[in-house]
Amino acid sequence: MNYYELSFTYTSPIEKEIINDVLAAELGKIGFESFTESEKGLLGYISEALYDKKTLDDKLADFPLENTRIDYISKWVESKDWNEEWEKNYFKPIRIGNECIIRASFHEAEPGYTYNIIIDPKMAFGTGNHETTSTCVLLMQKLDFTDKIVLDMGCGSGILGITAAKLGAKEVTLSDIDPQAIEAYAANIKLNKVEAKCKTVCGDLDTGSVKADIVIANITADVLIRLKEQLGDVLKPGGYAVISGIINARVNEVMAAYSDGFELLDSVNRGEWNAMLLKKNGGEA
Repeated sequence: MNYYELSFTYTSPIEKEIINDVLAAELGKIGFESFTESEKGLLGYISEALYDKKTLDDKLADFPLENTRIDYISKWVESKDWNEEWEKNYFKPIRIGNECIIRASFHEAEPGYTYNIIIDPKMAFGTGNHETTSTCVLLMQKLDFTDKIVLDMGCGSGILGITAAKLGAKEVTLSDIDPQAIEAYAANIKLNKVEAKCKTVCGDLDTGSVKADIVIANITADVLIRLKEQLGDVLKPGGYAVISGIINARVNEVMAAYSDGFELLDSVNRGEWNAMLLKKNGGEA
């Protein structure tokens, strides 16, 4: 498959690394599959079939960081071995806490880690490199997943749902509206040998089909606010929610939305990004 490589540069008072993170998250929503940092910004890759200039321009026009101008240059590139590109240039094992390591199948296993999460590195967003993913895993390790029913909303590459299965969950439902995510998380579920615990939902979640002890939602602030009632519907009273994808400027909005019906137990901030651990009011988890 052939790809377009887009070189993004910025004019902004905000640090380049923060813009890179936010831009990668936004571009991942419109089909970009991999990213590498450049000297002046970010290189993004999208398949020839999915590249649409108007969609990209609309996304950049709605960029969530203020006072940031983004310019880009695009060029067509022939198909290449993306795993090899990642192995050489970007994807390295990610160690989260003292027990969890996220690595690719081409990385050597490292002793001393209880949980090895193996991810086929097709997309930068969702491999654990991004703060929204690693902060979720940090908060997840504070919960007891033993025999729990778990929902991973907007699962992307499936990394958080797979982590939940390895932490002891009895049943994990992975849900995403992006058809591209299906191939990625289905392959990663098999790679981690957790097929028996995992089931998948493509499209909008039928809230009547799942009642979860724990919900994980690494999405964006806008979607988290919009899906607050839906998330509450699928979560049992006394259940826990780990939510992420929240930039600093939107923290208060998300907290205000979830103050009705949820208790904030913990939060983690990494750079521009925030994750929260919430408990639904009523009952015991």
